[in-house]
Amino acid sequence: MKIEESQKLKGQKILVIATGSIAVVKTPLLVSNLIKTGAEVRCLVTPSASKLVSPLSLATLSRNRCYEDEDQWDPQRSKPLHIELSEWANLIVIAPLSASSLSRWVNGLGEGLAASVLLASEKPVIAASAMNTAMWENQAVKSNWQKLQSFTNVIALSPSEGLLACDRIGEGRMANPELIQLALESATIQRLPLQKDWKGMKLLVTAGATIEDIDEARYLSNRSSGKMGVLLGQAARFRGAQVDLIHGSLQINPALLEGLNCIKARGSKDMSRALQHLQPSSDVIAMAAAIADIKIKENIAGKLGKEKLLESLTNQFEIVPDLLKMLADRKKASQIFLGFAALTGSDEEIQKLAISKKQNKGCDLLMANPIDKLHQGFESELNGGWLLGPGDEIQKIPINTKFSIAHHLLDAIKFQLIAKSEKINNRAQGL
Repeated sequence: MKIEESQKLKGQKILVIATGSIAVVKTPLLVSNLIKTGAEVRCLVTPSASKLVSPLSLATLSRNRCYEDEDQWDPQRSKPLHIELSEWANLIVIAPLSASSLSRWVNGLGEGLAASVLLASEKPVIAASAMNTAMWENQAVKSNWQKLQSFTNVIALSPSEGLLACDRIGEGRMANPELIQLALESATIQRLPLQKDWKGMKLLVTAGATIEDIDEARYLSNRSSGKMGVLLGQAARFRGAQVDLIHGSLQINPALLEGLNCIKARGSKDMSRALQHLQPSSDVIAMAAAIADIKIKENIAGKLGKEKLLESLTNQFEIVPDLLKMLADRKKASQIFLGFAALTGSDEEIQKLAISKKQNKGCDLLMANPIDKLHQGFESELNGGWLLGPGDEIQKIPINTKFSIAHHLLDAIKFQLIAKSEKINNRAQGL
């Protein structure tokens, strides 16, 4: 069985709109990546964008004509082009979205082909803004960006911080093509209206493998890539959440970290300190990191020679404290905890172990991954297993992309948050 990570975009009709920002030089890479997923892509450039990127290049990469303003009104067409394109596309990407195009869009000004398509479209739109930092921080632009947040068919990607074309360092860089592609996949999973059901909520998620040093050359760790936790954070961000990510060692594309508040934690002590600091302000805590299970009692200075390695480490190992249990012991009544367990064995053995772990750790939900099964667990683009909920009810999670499973877990968490809130309210009212 083979399930491609990009299957959500295969066969999708995607319209890529490029507007007048220097970040448009990244748009050809986005188009090329989308073509590789099996999507059908058409491109549209505004007059300003056409001065910065060649419409011929976009046409060549997309294998389709690149449209410009002069194509909007053609007497040989039976339907206006902006209507035809808005109806043809399953998904629309506007990357980059300039300050001028943002203003026209949110204020309902149908000036030009791009603006007319956006106003006519009833399809999901991924909007990746890019502009000079001073422009981005302008009150009028901020106001327009806030208006865009309320559009139920839009996932709005704020610019990231870095060195801009104007030599200024600050916010203004367009989201990387990999993150834009992930937002497109999110839109296909959610469907319309795009849920912002996590708006106003704060998710604290851990990801990756922690490292426990032995000496200056050696350490103890595990095979976790960290992708499940990172994708859980991004899925929640696309649905409106503020996300804190505490991560150990990661084996992922760094572009997938954009938009998350990242705190690096090398070992269990670092992760414990960060968790204790952020736990009180979090609504949900998801412990997807793979914490190294053992460590040595005291780090050894220098590098051990091979002849003394075994002798020096004898009786020096100890168990790393259970961070999830530590947090669960002092969680607030309104908080939801999601745990992850990497397990091996038969289906019956894994389910039995998962029930025991969930009870011992005190979490509300627990995702059990059978890491000795194909397409599941560490270093896989896919995942699957069982989700344990209240009363130890067990739900089979079929093998799917980790991003699809991330959205499924968010749905399960949200259901528990609503149930817990209702329970707390009933108690307060004496019901």
